[in-house]
Amino acid sequence: MALRERGIMGLEDFAAALEWQARHAEENGAPATVRVVRALAGVRASDTATGRRIAGWEGLTLKDALPLRLAGGLHHLVLTGADDRLAQVYAGQVTDQATVDALVLDLARRFDAELLPWLDGPPQTNEAGRAASIMTGLLYLAQRVRAPRFDLFELGASAGVNTMLDRYFFRLGETEVGPVDSPMRIVPEWRGVSPPAPPAGFGIAQVKGCDITPIDLADPDSALRLKAYVWPDAPARLQRIDAAIALARQQPPDLIAADAGDFACAMLKRPAQPGTARVMFHSIMWQYLPAATQQRITAAFEAAGAQATPEMPLGWVALETDPATFRHELTVRLWDGAGADGAPEVLAFAHPHGAWVEWIGPA
Repeated sequence: MALRERGIMGLEDFAAALEWQARHAEENGAPATVRVVRALAGVRASDTATGRRIAGWEGLTLKDALPLRLAGGLHHLVLTGADDRLAQVYAGQVTDQATVDALVLDLARRFDAELLPWLDGPPQTNEAGRAASIMTGLLYLAQRVRAPRFDLFELGASAGVNTMLDRYFFRLGETEVGPVDSPMRIVPEWRGVSPPAPPAGFGIAQVKGCDITPIDLADPDSALRLKAYVWPDAPARLQRIDAAIALARQQPPDLIAADAGDFACAMLKRPAQPGTARVMFHSIMWQYLPAATQQRITAAFEAAGAQATPEMPLGWVALETDPATFRHELTVRLWDGAGADGAPEVLAFAHPHGAWVEWIGPA
């Protein structure tokens, strides 16, 4: 299959995928992460167990986020105090690529056994900044349903960071929503027309989330692992993860361990509550699901959508990556049995970490 057909996420060549990941970090204002990612070429060529596993990796290197898996492990060494030499790189005090290459290679050799398990799974962050797009989608749906009260469930919730979005304060252009005293303040740069203000009666009845291997934010070690996946030269993101950890310790998110397909089908089978819109949401996780699971969820939604009514509508809000362009798109679907037939609508483009949102939907 040609690369143009598979899109950017189909990059299999390690060197090409590594360079793409480095440029992506550069474009998102993370120069230290760029240097660490490029240094992974030396790790791959090394005689370490970590290097050998990377060299023998089968499958889609970029889709698997392979460089970011190991970058998380290296950041974890600094956060735990196991080795703080990379802190100078993260702070921009060491910028010479050859020096960074040598340091990362030395860390790979010294901490080979500790770094190897970081390759076992994809990064888990569920960046709180992405909640800006999810809330934007909900505000849009709130204008189209009779009773703007939502029963939400999230796929791929990781630690439940965005499962707590009902406790966040948002300023989306000129539109504000959420508790003003929340420690989590989601204020992206807004481009274009502001989303509609929350209508009378707007509210979130409950939010549940699932992940195949959820992270417990109440556990200090787990919380630190989650934080390790955040790029260390992104202070706003680090502040958001700290705020999420604080909120989770006050009240944990409603989160269970489950397969995304099983969870979605179970949520759809629950008796619908009149006057409440049931909505599924997810962000930057759909690409990690097997095609069979994607198809199962989609089929279940379309079947459930056929039974939706104006009193019990069904919605789907997603911030996901276009595999051909790597542009992150906010898409909503609504079924209500009275004209809304689930056709997808692209409302906005967004920064992958929530720095900005560009509204392209109706004014």
